[in-house]
Amino acid sequence: MANNISVTILTKNSAAYLAECLGALSAFDDVVVLDNGSTDDTIAIARGFANVTVHEHPFIGFGPMKNLAVDKASNDWILSIDSDEVVTPELAGEILALDLDDNLVYTIERDNFYHGRLIRGCGWDRDRVHRLFNRRRTRFNDRLIHEGIIGKAEMRPELLRNRMRHYTFDNASQLVHKMQHYSTLWAEENRGRKKSTPLKALLNGLATFFKSYVLQNGWRYGYEGLLISISNANGAFYKYIKLYEADRFDNV
Repeated sequence: MANNISVTILTKNSAAYLAECLGALSAFDDVVVLDNGSTDDTIAIARGFANVTVHEHPFIGFGPMKNLAVDKASNDWILSIDSDEVVTPELAGEILALDLDDNLVYTIERDNFYHGRLIRGCGWDRDRVHRLFNRRRTRFNDRLIHEGIIGKAEMRPELLRNRMRHYTFDNASQLVHKMQHYSTLWAEENRGRKKSTPLKALLNGLATFFKSYVLQNGWRYGYEGLLISISNANGAFYKYIKLYEADRFDNV
């Protein structure tokens, strides 16, 4: 059993994949679930696993929430995963066999799925995330979104061989919801730090679509590639237009 590694997971209305996510973590003694306001069966599902402890806290940003979950863990080594990610048996076995090095942050590649279809375009391929680390050496930054691991200069990333499944989205509504949520958080985080104009928002949206659909081979994935590329473009447009409005209305 992995008595020296704790797993931390943030949840909110995560019932769709949570049972599969937690079921894949049976070899880990300490799994911390930190929920921020679920109204579905998320908490009930989590409490059905003997190795899981459930905590609740209002949302304060992804970085601060992940650090709060880390603080509630029993072990110094932390495997941080999302509630829509599944650690494969091969990846779990690799993690359990590691001779953990305090000077390393271990990186995992993800296979991203849209409604069950593996997508290797639109920027979803070569998706690497830093997820296994020693909390005595590093932790997450305090960014509201796009949080990341911070650490001492001498720490090095090491890529694990096996990959993790990531059930990114199941439908267009989920894409739109996340785009709205993330663009609002981005604008809030960058208010007063960056400048934006409607033209900048438009150009970012157009450039993002071209990159996602053409340069990153979104066109190879038919309907899904088009939808994801348009969503990526909308996210780029709305984060800058929301920042423009925030700065403009602040100065009125």
